[in-house]
Amino acid sequence: MSYEIVGLAVLWIFLYGYLIVASVDFGAGFFAYYAKITKKDHIINKLIARYLSPVWEVTNVFFVFFFVGIVGFFPDTAYYYGSALLVPASIAIVLLAIRGSFYAFENYGSKQSNVYMFLYGATGLLIPASLSIALTLSEGGFIVEENGVVSLQYWELFTSPLSWSIVGLSIVSVLFISSTFLTFYAARANDQPALKLVRGYALFWSTPTIIAALTSFIFLSQHNERHFGNMMDLWWMLGLSVGFFMIAMWLLYQERGYGLAFISVMLQFFFAFFAYGIGHYPYILDPYITIADGATHESMGLALIVAFIAGLFLLIPSLALIFKLFLFDADYVKGKK
Repeated sequence: MSYEIVGLAVLWIFLYGYLIVASVDFGAGFFAYYAKITKKDHIINKLIARYLSPVWEVTNVFFVFFFVGIVGFFPDTAYYYGSALLVPASIAIVLLAIRGSFYAFENYGSKQSNVYMFLYGATGLLIPASLSIALTLSEGGFIVEENGVVSLQYWELFTSPLSWSIVGLSIVSVLFISSTFLTFYAARANDQPALKLVRGYALFWSTPTIIAALTSFIFLSQHNERHFGNMMDLWWMLGLSVGFFMIAMWLLYQERGYGLAFISVMLQFFFAFFAYGIGHYPYILDPYITIADGATHESMGLALIVAFIAGLFLLIPSLALIFKLFLFDADYVKGKK
């Protein structure tokens, strides 16, 4: 296996980690606001606050690792994506800043504000929507290079069914992953009113998630036949993804094994996410950047692989420690600490 593929696999693991951790964070913010406007904030918002307080500041570590790594391994991504994503990426950065600021104001300020909660909840959906544009652009047809100038074809992007299907998938996936985790978290806290509420959210958002995934799959087949064909060759990974989704749904309907249900959801997205990534081979940005031609030289690549694997082995135990001290501590989860 070449160093380029190893490096990209490590980066994809970081991006998958961000997908899960950030989805729980973003979705929790939205559910906190939704509960507030539906007068149910007294049921779940304390539970959500107990989760977000120790975790929200480390959520973006995965994304930073991936961003730095993709530019380090594949320098051409800075040239193409940096030019094309100037406006969308700037919007995402502003939304991240707003989210962090207003989370602090809402939780540590002297009084609560509906405006703060609205901005915190809205950014939880807008950030994944804006970041998902990068996946759309990677399929080709939206970035044009003429006379050494890279430009984004906004009309093609905003009128593309694939673009909107991926945006929709990113939003409903965030809500499904988050609600499934909160169901497990409420069960561990033995908070029955919150458990009933968030379990309903998880069951509700499961159907739009599958519909959005199938819709994106159909539009991908129309936009990029090569990528679609490669994913079909990985039918067993897609089959495992569907299988774990069905396991999660069965457990939720049976009102049992909520921890296993969330693990099943993680595996559902793991296999789907990696089938998507492997199916993209050999392109990172179709048709401009390939894995082999766009990679940095071997010595730099090997050094980056070692550095990022070391970072992964530091990050995972750190998160495990946070979870042990806060999220999975019985007294903390039940609000006794």
